[in-house]
Amino acid sequence: MAKIAFILLCHKDPKAIIAQAKRLTAAGDFISIHFDARAGADKFAQIQAGLRDNPSVTFAKRRLKCGWGEWSLVQATLYAVEAAYEAFPDASHFYMLSGDCNSIKSAAYAHEFLDTHDKDYIESFDYFTSGWIKTGMKAERLIYRHFVNERKHKKLFYLLMDWQKKLKLERAVPDDIQMMIGSQWWCLRRKTVKKVLEFCRERKDVIRFFRTTWIPDETFFQTVVNHVVAVREIEKRTLTFLMFTDYGMPVTFYNDHFDLLLSQDFLFARKISPESAELKERLGQLWASERTDFVISGEGKKLHGFLTGRGRIGRRYAPRFWENESTLGQERALLMIVCKKWHVAKRLLTTAKRVTRMRGLEYMFDEAGCEIPHLGGLERTLEKRNRHRRAVMRLLFDYFHADEMMICLDPNNVDLMRDFMSDKSSNRILELQCNFDDAYLIGHAHRVGLAREETPPEVVEQLLPTLRHDFDHEASRIREAGFRKHYRVHQNFSVDQNASVLAEFFNIDMDAACEIAETPYLFDD
Repeated sequence: MAKIAFILLCHKDPKAIIAQAKRLTAAGDFISIHFDARAGADKFAQIQAGLRDNPSVTFAKRRLKCGWGEWSLVQATLYAVEAAYEAFPDASHFYMLSGDCNSIKSAAYAHEFLDTHDKDYIESFDYFTSGWIKTGMKAERLIYRHFVNERKHKKLFYLLMDWQKKLKLERAVPDDIQMMIGSQWWCLRRKTVKKVLEFCRERKDVIRFFRTTWIPDETFFQTVVNHVVAVREIEKRTLTFLMFTDYGMPVTFYNDHFDLLLSQDFLFARKISPESAELKERLGQLWASERTDFVISGEGKKLHGFLTGRGRIGRRYAPRFWENESTLGQERALLMIVCKKWHVAKRLLTTAKRVTRMRGLEYMFDEAGCEIPHLGGLERTLEKRNRHRRAVMRLLFDYFHADEMMICLDPNNVDLMRDFMSDKSSNRILELQCNFDDAYLIGHAHRVGLAREETPPEVVEQLLPTLRHDFDHEASRIREAGFRKHYRVHQNFSVDQNASVLAEFFNIDMDAACEIAETPYLFDD
Protein backbone atom coordinates (compact mmCIF):
# COMPACT_ATOMS: atom_id res chain seq x y z
CA MET A 1 0.00 0.00 0.00
CA ALA A 2 1.16 3.52 -0.78
CA LYS A 3 2.69 5.56 2.01
CA ILE A 4 3.10 9.29 1.55
CA ALA A 5 5.92 11.51 2.80
CA PHE A 6 4.46 15.00 2.85
CA ILE A 7 6.89 17.83 2.14
CA LEU A 8 5.60 20.81 4.10
CA LEU A 9 6.94 24.33 3.54
CA CYS A 10 5.57 26.75 6.14
CA HIS A 11 6.44 30.01 7.88
CA LYS A 12 3.88 30.73 10.61
CA ASP A 13 1.29 29.39 13.07
CA PRO A 14 3.15 26.62 14.97
CA LYS A 15 -0.07 25.28 16.53
CA ALA A 16 -1.65 24.76 13.11
CA ILE A 17 1.52 23.06 11.80
CA ILE A 18 1.59 20.68 14.75
CA ALA A 19 -2.09 19.84 14.24
CA GLN A 20 -1.59 19.34 10.50
CA ALA A 21 1.40 17.04 11.05
CA LYS A 22 -0.42 14.93 13.65
CA ARG A 23 -3.47 14.60 11.42
CA LEU A 24 -1.51 13.57 8.32
CA THR A 25 0.71 11.05 10.11
CA ALA A 26 -2.13 9.43 12.06
CA ALA A 27 -3.04 7.29 9.03
CA GLY A 28 0.47 5.84 8.70
CA ASP A 29 2.03 8.51 6.49
CA PHE A 30 5.07 10.73 7.12
CA ILE A 31 5.92 14.41 7.02
CA SER A 32 9.11 16.44 6.52
CA ILE A 33 8.91 20.08 7.58
CA HIS A 34 10.85 23.14 6.50
CA PHE A 35 9.97 26.08 8.76
CA ASP A 36 11.13 29.41 7.33
CA ALA A 37 14.19 30.82 9.12
CA ARG A 38 12.57 34.26 9.01
CA ALA A 39 10.25 33.05 11.75
CA GLY A 40 11.56 33.12 15.30
CA ALA A 41 13.60 30.29 16.79
CA ASP A 42 11.08 30.09 19.63
CA LYS A 43 8.32 29.20 17.15
CA PHE A 44 10.44 26.50 15.57
CA ALA A 45 11.27 25.12 19.02
CA GLN A 46 7.53 25.02 19.74
CA ILE A 47 6.97 22.88 16.61
CA GLN A 48 9.85 20.56 17.49
CA ALA A 49 8.58 20.13 21.05
CA GLY A 50 5.03 19.47 19.88
CA LEU A 51 6.16 16.73 17.47
CA ARG A 52 9.17 15.35 19.34
CA ASP A 53 7.49 12.04 20.18
CA ASN A 54 6.19 11.44 16.66
CA PRO A 55 8.55 9.10 14.75
CA SER A 56 6.77 9.91 11.47
CA VAL A 57 7.99 13.51 11.53
CA THR A 58 11.37 14.84 10.42
CA PHE A 59 12.76 18.27 9.65
CA ALA A 60 14.85 19.74 6.84
CA LYS A 61 18.53 19.65 7.75
CA ARG A 62 18.80 23.42 7.32
CA ARG A 63 16.36 26.28 7.72
CA LEU A 64 16.55 28.96 5.04
CA LYS A 65 15.12 32.44 4.81
CA CYS A 66 12.74 32.02 1.91
CA GLY A 67 11.56 34.71 -0.46
CA TRP A 68 8.84 34.56 -3.09
CA GLY A 69 10.33 34.02 -6.55
CA GLU A 70 13.75 33.05 -5.18
CA TRP A 71 15.85 29.90 -5.41
CA SER A 72 15.57 29.65 -1.61
CA LEU A 73 12.11 28.10 -2.00
CA VAL A 74 13.49 25.33 -4.21
CA GLN A 75 16.49 24.74 -1.97
CA ALA A 76 14.25 24.54 1.11
CA THR A 77 12.12 21.98 -0.71
CA LEU A 78 15.19 19.93 -1.64
CA TYR A 79 16.40 19.96 1.98
CA ALA A 80 12.99 18.69 3.14
CA VAL A 81 12.88 16.06 0.38
CA GLU A 82 16.37 14.80 1.26
CA ALA A 83 15.42 14.54 4.92
CA ALA A 84 12.25 12.60 4.08
CA TYR A 85 14.03 10.28 1.64
CA GLU A 86 16.62 9.34 4.27
CA ALA A 87 14.27 9.15 7.27
CA PHE A 88 11.38 7.25 5.71
CA PRO A 89 12.53 4.32 3.52
CA ASP A 90 8.93 3.02 3.45
CA ALA A 91 7.60 6.17 1.79
CA SER A 92 6.41 5.35 -1.73
CA HIS A 93 5.33 8.89 -2.68
CA PHE A 94 6.42 12.43 -1.85
CA TYR A 95 3.70 15.07 -1.80
CA MET A 96 4.40 18.82 -1.75
CA LEU A 97 2.17 20.86 0.61
CA SER A 98 1.92 24.28 2.20
CA GLY A 99 0.43 25.25 5.54
CA ASP A 100 -2.67 26.49 3.67
CA CYS A 101 -3.39 23.06 2.16
CA ASN A 102 -5.86 20.55 3.51
CA SER A 103 -6.95 17.06 2.51
CA ILE A 104 -10.31 16.76 0.72
CA LYS A 105 -10.45 12.97 0.61
CA SER A 106 -9.70 10.18 3.08
CA ALA A 107 -6.24 8.70 3.55
CA ALA A 108 -7.68 5.36 2.45
CA TYR A 109 -8.86 6.91 -0.82
CA ALA A 110 -5.51 8.66 -1.37
CA HIS A 111 -3.52 5.47 -0.79
CA GLU A 112 -5.77 3.47 -3.11
CA PHE A 113 -5.59 6.18 -5.76
CA LEU A 114 -1.78 6.26 -5.74
CA ASP A 115 -1.56 2.45 -5.75
CA THR A 116 -3.85 2.30 -8.77
CA HIS A 117 -2.13 5.03 -10.77
CA ASP A 118 1.61 4.44 -11.06
CA LYS A 119 2.40 7.95 -12.25
CA ASP A 120 4.16 11.14 -11.18
CA TYR A 121 1.75 14.05 -10.83
CA ILE A 122 3.33 17.37 -11.75
CA GLU A 123 2.23 20.18 -14.02
CA SER A 124 4.91 20.47 -16.69
CA PHE A 125 4.40 22.33 -19.94
CA ASP A 126 6.87 23.64 -22.47
CA TYR A 127 8.15 26.94 -21.11
CA PHE A 128 8.30 28.79 -24.41
CA THR A 129 5.38 27.39 -26.42
CA SER A 130 2.65 26.44 -23.93
CA GLY A 131 1.40 29.93 -23.08
CA TRP A 132 1.40 29.04 -19.36
CA ILE A 133 2.79 32.51 -18.59
CA LYS A 134 0.02 34.94 -19.52
CA THR A 135 1.62 38.29 -18.69
CA GLY A 136 4.92 39.74 -17.52
CA MET A 137 8.44 38.43 -18.00
CA LYS A 138 8.99 35.20 -19.87
CA ALA A 139 12.38 34.56 -21.47
CA GLU A 140 13.83 37.24 -19.17
CA ARG A 141 13.24 34.95 -16.18
CA LEU A 142 15.84 32.57 -17.60
CA ILE A 143 18.29 34.31 -19.90
CA TYR A 144 19.26 36.98 -17.36
CA ARG A 145 20.73 36.43 -13.90
CA HIS A 146 18.56 37.59 -11.02
CA PHE A 147 20.41 38.31 -7.78
CA VAL A 148 17.81 40.34 -5.84
CA ASN A 149 14.13 39.92 -5.08
CA GLU A 150 11.80 41.87 -7.38
CA ARG A 151 9.30 42.45 -4.58
CA LYS A 152 11.84 43.79 -2.08
CA HIS A 153 14.18 45.66 -4.45
CA LYS A 154 12.04 46.48 -7.47
CA LYS A 155 14.15 49.29 -8.92
CA LEU A 156 17.43 47.41 -8.45
CA PHE A 157 15.91 44.22 -9.90
CA TYR A 158 14.97 45.93 -13.16
CA LEU A 159 18.11 48.06 -13.21
CA LEU A 160 20.28 44.93 -13.10
CA MET A 161 18.23 43.33 -15.84
CA ASP A 162 18.45 46.45 -18.01
CA TRP A 163 22.24 46.51 -17.60
CA GLN A 164 22.45 42.90 -18.74
CA LYS A 165 20.32 43.75 -21.78
CA LYS A 166 22.53 46.69 -22.70
CA LEU A 167 25.72 44.68 -22.22
CA LYS A 168 24.18 41.73 -24.09
CA LEU A 169 24.81 39.32 -21.22
CA GLU A 170 22.06 36.90 -22.20
CA ARG A 171 22.80 33.28 -21.37
CA ALA A 172 21.56 30.09 -22.96
CA VAL A 173 19.37 27.49 -21.30
CA PRO A 174 21.38 24.25 -20.75
CA ASP A 175 21.15 22.73 -24.21
CA ASP A 176 20.35 19.15 -23.18
CA ILE A 177 17.22 19.93 -21.15
CA GLN A 178 13.78 21.07 -22.20
CA MET A 179 12.63 23.95 -20.02
CA MET A 180 9.21 23.23 -18.50
CA ILE A 181 6.83 25.23 -16.29
CA GLY A 182 3.85 24.53 -14.05
CA SER A 183 2.39 24.63 -10.56
CA GLN A 184 4.79 23.97 -7.67
CA TRP A 185 2.36 21.50 -6.01
CA TRP A 186 3.40 18.00 -7.06
CA CYS A 187 3.31 14.33 -6.01
CA LEU A 188 6.28 12.19 -7.08
CA ARG A 189 7.07 8.49 -6.71
CA ARG A 190 10.06 7.40 -4.65
CA LYS A 191 12.04 6.23 -7.66
CA THR A 192 11.52 9.64 -9.28
CA VAL A 193 12.68 11.47 -6.18
CA LYS A 194 15.80 9.31 -6.17
CA LYS A 195 16.52 10.29 -9.78
CA VAL A 196 15.93 13.98 -9.02
CA LEU A 197 18.35 13.93 -6.07
CA GLU A 198 20.96 12.10 -8.16
CA PHE A 199 20.51 14.67 -10.93
CA CYS A 200 21.10 17.49 -8.43
CA ARG A 201 24.36 15.88 -7.28
CA GLU A 202 25.61 15.21 -10.82
CA ARG A 203 24.48 18.32 -12.69
CA LYS A 204 25.91 21.24 -10.74
CA ASP A 205 25.80 23.28 -13.93
CA VAL A 206 22.00 23.04 -14.06
CA ILE A 207 21.74 23.90 -10.36
CA ARG A 208 23.90 27.00 -10.93
CA PHE A 209 21.66 28.02 -13.80
CA PHE A 210 18.46 27.74 -11.78
CA ARG A 211 19.92 29.52 -8.75
CA THR A 212 19.74 32.84 -10.59
CA THR A 213 16.51 32.33 -12.52
CA TRP A 214 13.35 34.12 -11.40
CA ILE A 215 10.51 32.06 -9.81
CA PRO A 216 12.36 28.72 -10.14
CA ASP A 217 9.75 26.87 -8.04
CA GLU A 218 7.60 26.95 -11.20
CA THR A 219 10.37 25.54 -13.40
CA PHE A 220 12.98 23.49 -11.52
CA PHE A 221 11.14 20.30 -10.53
CA GLN A 222 8.95 20.56 -13.62
CA THR A 223 12.05 20.55 -15.85
CA VAL A 224 14.11 17.99 -13.96
CA VAL A 225 11.29 15.44 -13.58
CA ASN A 226 10.62 15.58 -17.32
CA HIS A 227 14.34 15.09 -17.94
CA VAL A 228 14.76 11.99 -15.75
CA VAL A 229 11.37 10.29 -16.22
CA ALA A 230 9.67 9.03 -19.38
CA VAL A 231 6.79 11.27 -20.50
CA ARG A 232 4.36 8.33 -20.44
CA GLU A 233 4.92 8.02 -16.68
CA ILE A 234 4.00 11.65 -15.96
CA GLU A 235 0.48 12.92 -15.41
CA LYS A 236 0.73 16.62 -16.20
CA ARG A 237 -1.57 17.85 -13.50
CA THR A 238 -1.43 18.51 -9.80
CA LEU A 239 -3.37 16.53 -7.19
CA THR A 240 -3.96 19.74 -5.25
CA PHE A 241 -7.12 21.66 -6.14
CA LEU A 242 -6.47 25.37 -6.47
CA MET A 243 -8.17 28.17 -8.32
CA PHE A 244 -7.29 31.73 -9.17
CA THR A 245 -9.55 34.71 -9.54
CA ASP A 246 -9.64 36.78 -12.73
CA TYR A 247 -7.09 39.14 -11.16
CA GLY A 248 -4.57 36.39 -10.38
CA MET A 249 -5.16 35.90 -6.65
CA PRO A 250 -5.71 32.44 -5.09
CA VAL A 251 -9.31 31.58 -4.24
CA THR A 252 -9.81 30.91 -0.52
CA PHE A 253 -12.18 28.15 0.62
CA TYR A 254 -14.60 28.48 3.53
CA ASN A 255 -16.98 26.35 5.60
CA ASP A 256 -19.70 26.20 2.94
CA HIS A 257 -17.30 24.75 0.35
CA PHE A 258 -17.17 21.29 1.95
CA ASP A 259 -19.38 19.51 -0.60
CA LEU A 260 -17.79 21.36 -3.50
CA LEU A 261 -14.29 20.29 -2.45
CA LEU A 262 -15.18 16.64 -1.95
CA SER A 263 -16.53 16.34 -5.48
CA GLN A 264 -13.29 17.46 -7.13
CA ASP A 265 -10.82 15.00 -8.66
CA PHE A 266 -8.03 15.97 -6.27
CA LEU A 267 -6.61 14.75 -2.97
CA PHE A 268 -5.88 18.13 -1.36
CA ALA A 269 -7.04 21.73 -1.77
CA ARG A 270 -5.41 25.12 -1.36
CA LYS A 271 -6.09 27.67 0.20
CA ILE A 272 -8.27 26.93 3.24
CA SER A 273 -9.23 30.03 5.23
CA PRO A 274 -7.55 30.17 8.68
CA GLU A 275 -10.94 31.23 10.10
CA SER A 276 -12.80 28.19 8.74
CA ALA A 277 -12.39 25.96 11.79
CA GLU A 278 -15.51 23.95 10.97
CA LEU A 279 -14.25 23.11 7.47
CA LYS A 280 -10.83 22.07 8.80
CA GLU A 281 -12.44 19.88 11.46
CA ARG A 282 -14.70 18.12 8.96
CA LEU A 283 -11.86 17.58 6.49
CA GLY A 284 -9.64 16.24 9.28
CA GLN A 285 -12.28 13.73 10.30
CA LEU A 286 -12.71 12.75 6.67
CA TRP A 287 -8.97 12.08 6.24
CA ALA A 288 -9.02 9.74 9.23
CA SER A 289 -12.09 7.86 7.98
CA GLU A 290 -12.20 4.80 5.75
CA ARG A 291 -14.54 6.42 3.24
CA THR A 292 -13.77 5.80 -0.43
CA ASP A 293 -17.18 6.36 -2.09
CA PHE A 294 -16.58 9.85 -3.46
CA VAL A 295 -18.65 11.01 -6.42
CA ILE A 296 -16.33 13.04 -8.67
CA SER A 297 -17.99 15.75 -10.74
CA GLY A 298 -15.09 18.15 -11.28
CA GLU A 299 -17.25 21.22 -11.87
CA GLY A 300 -15.55 23.22 -9.13
CA LYS A 301 -14.17 26.15 -11.09
CA LYS A 302 -17.31 26.80 -13.11
CA LEU A 303 -19.67 26.36 -10.16
CA HIS A 304 -17.59 28.52 -7.86
CA GLY A 305 -17.36 31.26 -10.47
CA PHE A 306 -21.08 31.13 -11.21
CA LEU A 307 -22.25 31.31 -7.60
CA THR A 308 -19.64 33.79 -6.46
CA GLY A 309 -20.49 36.09 -9.34
CA ARG A 310 -24.13 36.09 -8.25
CA GLY A 311 -23.49 35.81 -4.54
CA ARG A 312 -25.08 37.94 -1.86
CA ILE A 313 -24.37 38.07 1.84
CA GLY A 314 -25.95 35.01 3.42
CA ARG A 315 -25.86 32.92 0.26
CA ARG A 316 -23.45 30.13 -0.58
CA TYR A 317 -20.13 31.22 -2.05
CA ALA A 318 -20.97 34.89 -1.49
CA PRO A 319 -17.94 37.18 -1.85
CA ARG A 320 -15.75 37.20 1.22
CA PHE A 321 -12.16 38.43 1.12
CA TRP A 322 -12.78 41.02 -1.55
CA GLU A 323 -16.12 42.30 -0.23
CA ASN A 324 -16.44 45.79 1.18
CA GLU A 325 -16.77 44.53 4.75
CA SER A 326 -13.16 43.28 4.91
CA THR A 327 -11.19 45.68 7.11
CA LEU A 328 -7.78 47.21 6.51
CA GLY A 329 -6.83 46.31 10.09
CA GLN A 330 -7.68 48.10 13.32
CA GLU A 331 -4.04 48.90 14.02
CA ARG A 332 -3.56 50.66 10.67
CA ALA A 333 -4.11 54.21 9.49
CA LEU A 334 -4.78 55.41 5.94
CA LEU A 335 -4.15 59.11 5.38
CA MET A 336 -6.05 60.44 2.36
CA ILE A 337 -4.82 63.68 0.77
CA VAL A 338 -7.69 65.06 -1.29
CA CYS A 339 -7.16 67.74 -3.91
CA LYS A 340 -8.61 68.63 -7.32
CA LYS A 341 -5.27 69.98 -8.43
CA TRP A 342 -3.30 66.79 -8.62
CA HIS A 343 0.07 68.52 -8.89
CA VAL A 344 -0.58 70.27 -5.55
CA ALA A 345 -1.32 67.00 -3.73
CA LYS A 346 1.69 65.32 -5.32
CA ARG A 347 4.01 68.13 -4.18
CA LEU A 348 2.71 67.92 -0.62
CA LEU A 349 2.94 64.11 -0.68
CA THR A 350 6.58 64.25 -1.78
CA THR A 351 7.49 66.53 1.10
CA ALA A 352 5.38 64.57 3.59
CA LYS A 353 7.10 61.30 2.64
CA ARG A 354 10.50 62.88 3.27
CA VAL A 355 9.53 64.54 6.54
CA THR A 356 7.41 61.77 8.09
CA ARG A 357 9.22 58.77 6.54
CA MET A 358 5.77 57.41 5.77
CA ARG A 359 4.97 55.40 2.62
CA GLY A 360 2.80 57.21 0.09
CA LEU A 361 1.26 56.65 -3.32
CA GLU A 362 -0.15 59.24 -5.68
CA TYR A 363 -3.58 59.07 -7.39
CA MET A 364 -3.67 55.25 -7.54
CA PHE A 365 -7.49 55.15 -7.64
CA ASP A 366 -7.76 57.96 -10.21
CA GLU A 367 -4.68 57.69 -12.43
CA ALA A 368 -4.09 54.48 -14.41
CA GLY A 369 -0.37 55.17 -14.81
CA CYS A 370 0.29 55.62 -11.10
CA GLU A 371 3.39 53.66 -10.04
CA ILE A 372 2.23 50.85 -7.76
CA PRO A 373 3.92 47.61 -6.62
CA HIS A 374 3.00 44.29 -8.20
CA LEU A 375 0.05 42.79 -6.27
CA GLY A 376 -0.62 39.64 -8.25
CA GLY A 377 -2.53 41.47 -10.99
CA LEU A 378 -4.99 43.25 -8.73
CA GLU A 379 -3.24 46.56 -9.39
CA ARG A 380 -3.30 46.42 -13.19
CA THR A 381 -6.37 48.52 -13.99
CA LEU A 382 -8.24 51.37 -12.34
CA GLU A 383 -11.42 49.29 -12.45
CA LYS A 384 -9.82 46.49 -10.44
CA ARG A 385 -8.21 48.87 -7.95
CA ASN A 386 -11.50 50.63 -7.26
CA ARG A 387 -13.62 47.48 -7.26
CA HIS A 388 -11.32 45.77 -4.76
CA ARG A 389 -10.02 48.88 -3.01
CA ARG A 390 -9.84 47.46 0.51
CA ALA A 391 -8.05 44.37 -0.74
CA VAL A 392 -5.58 46.54 -2.65
CA MET A 393 -4.84 48.64 0.42
CA ARG A 394 -4.48 45.57 2.64
CA LEU A 395 -1.96 44.12 0.20
CA LEU A 396 -0.06 47.43 0.08
CA PHE A 397 0.12 47.64 3.88
CA ASP A 398 1.47 44.07 3.87
CA TYR A 399 3.84 44.76 0.97
CA PHE A 400 5.43 47.76 2.70
CA HIS A 401 5.20 46.23 6.20
CA ALA A 402 3.62 49.51 7.25
CA ASP A 403 0.94 50.55 9.75
CA GLU A 404 0.49 54.01 8.21
CA MET A 405 0.22 54.99 4.56
CA MET A 406 -0.72 58.04 2.49
CA ILE A 407 -2.61 58.18 -0.79
CA CYS A 408 -3.87 61.04 -2.96
CA LEU A 409 -7.52 61.15 -4.03
CA ASP A 410 -9.58 63.27 -6.38
CA PRO A 411 -12.52 64.98 -4.61
CA ASN A 412 -14.99 63.22 -6.93
CA ASN A 413 -14.10 59.92 -5.24
CA VAL A 414 -16.39 60.53 -2.26
CA ASP A 415 -17.78 56.99 -2.28
CA LEU A 416 -14.29 55.61 -1.85
CA MET A 417 -13.69 58.04 1.03
CA ARG A 418 -16.93 56.91 2.69
CA ASP A 419 -15.86 53.29 2.35
CA PHE A 420 -12.41 53.84 3.87
CA MET A 421 -13.71 56.17 6.60
CA SER A 422 -16.28 53.55 7.66
CA ASP A 423 -13.51 51.01 8.17
CA LYS A 424 -12.34 49.92 11.61
CA SER A 425 -8.88 51.31 10.91
CA SER A 426 -7.82 54.80 12.04
CA ASN A 427 -8.26 56.70 8.77
CA ARG A 428 -8.39 60.45 8.18
CA ILE A 429 -8.78 62.96 5.34
CA LEU A 430 -6.76 66.06 4.53
CA GLU A 431 -8.48 68.35 2.01
CA LEU A 432 -6.25 70.78 0.14
CA GLN A 433 -8.51 73.64 -0.88
CA CYS A 434 -7.28 75.62 -3.89
CA ASN A 435 -8.32 78.69 -5.84
CA PHE A 436 -9.53 78.02 -9.39
CA ASP A 437 -9.06 80.90 -11.81
CA ASP A 438 -10.42 80.89 -15.35
CA ALA A 439 -7.07 79.87 -16.86
CA TYR A 440 -6.97 76.72 -14.71
CA LEU A 441 -10.59 75.85 -15.53
CA ILE A 442 -9.93 76.24 -19.28
CA GLY A 443 -6.87 74.02 -18.98
CA HIS A 444 -8.92 71.46 -17.05
CA ALA A 445 -11.57 71.46 -19.79
CA HIS A 446 -8.86 70.59 -22.32
CA ARG A 447 -7.28 67.93 -20.09
CA VAL A 448 -10.52 66.02 -19.57
CA GLY A 449 -11.65 66.31 -23.18
CA LEU A 450 -14.47 68.82 -22.71
CA ALA A 451 -12.77 71.20 -25.10
CA ARG A 452 -10.16 71.05 -27.84
CA GLU A 453 -7.81 73.62 -29.33
CA GLU A 454 -10.32 74.35 -32.09
CA THR A 455 -13.26 74.78 -29.69
CA PRO A 456 -14.60 78.35 -30.09
CA PRO A 457 -13.66 80.61 -27.15
CA GLU A 458 -17.29 81.52 -26.52
CA VAL A 459 -18.15 77.83 -26.05
CA VAL A 460 -15.29 77.41 -23.61
CA GLU A 461 -16.50 80.49 -21.72
CA GLN A 462 -19.90 78.86 -21.31
CA LEU A 463 -18.24 75.83 -19.72
CA LEU A 464 -16.52 77.78 -16.96
CA PRO A 465 -19.54 78.36 -14.63
CA THR A 466 -20.48 74.69 -14.95
CA LEU A 467 -16.97 73.53 -14.12
CA ARG A 468 -16.72 75.90 -11.17
CA HIS A 469 -20.08 74.66 -9.87
CA ASP A 470 -18.95 71.07 -10.34
CA PHE A 471 -15.81 71.68 -8.25
CA ASP A 472 -17.88 73.39 -5.55
CA HIS A 473 -20.35 70.50 -5.58
CA GLU A 474 -17.56 67.95 -5.03
CA ALA A 475 -16.28 69.95 -2.05
CA SER A 476 -19.82 70.19 -0.67
CA ARG A 477 -20.33 66.43 -0.92
CA ILE A 478 -17.20 65.89 1.17
CA ARG A 479 -18.44 68.35 3.81
CA GLU A 480 -21.92 66.84 3.83
CA ALA A 481 -20.47 63.37 4.37
CA GLY A 482 -19.66 64.51 7.89
CA PHE A 483 -16.34 62.70 8.20
CA ARG A 484 -15.15 62.81 11.80
CA LYS A 485 -11.44 63.13 11.02
CA HIS A 486 -11.61 65.66 8.18
CA TYR A 487 -8.86 68.29 8.09
CA ARG A 488 -8.58 71.27 5.74
CA VAL A 489 -5.77 73.54 4.62
CA HIS A 490 -6.36 76.39 2.18
CA GLN A 491 -4.29 78.22 -0.38
CA ASN A 492 -5.24 81.54 1.24
CA PHE A 493 -4.32 80.53 4.80
CA SER A 494 -0.99 81.46 6.35
CA VAL A 495 1.82 78.94 6.73
CA ASP A 496 1.23 78.84 10.50
CA GLN A 497 -2.50 78.20 10.06
CA ASN A 498 -1.88 75.35 7.62
CA ALA A 499 0.98 73.95 9.70
CA SER A 500 -1.28 73.73 12.74
CA VAL A 501 -3.71 71.55 10.76
CA LEU A 502 -0.91 69.46 9.26
CA ALA A 503 0.61 68.80 12.67
CA GLU A 504 -2.65 67.29 13.87
CA PHE A 505 -3.32 65.38 10.65
CA PHE A 506 0.15 63.80 10.45
CA ASN A 507 0.59 63.63 14.24
CA ILE A 508 3.92 65.47 14.06
CA ASP A 509 5.49 68.48 15.80
CA MET A 510 5.08 72.04 14.52
CA ASP A 511 8.59 72.27 13.07
CA ALA A 512 7.98 69.27 10.85
CA ALA A 513 4.49 70.53 9.99
CA CYS A 514 5.89 73.91 8.97
CA GLU A 515 8.41 72.21 6.70
CA ILE A 516 5.52 70.49 4.90
CA ALA A 517 3.41 73.67 4.81
CA GLU A 518 6.36 75.54 3.29
CA THR A 519 6.70 73.09 0.38
CA PRO A 520 8.12 75.24 -2.45
CA TYR A 521 5.53 76.40 -4.98
CA LEU A 522 2.92 74.20 -3.27
CA PHE A 523 -0.18 75.87 -4.70
CA ASP A 524 1.35 77.22 -7.90
CA ASP A 525 -0.13 76.16 -11.24
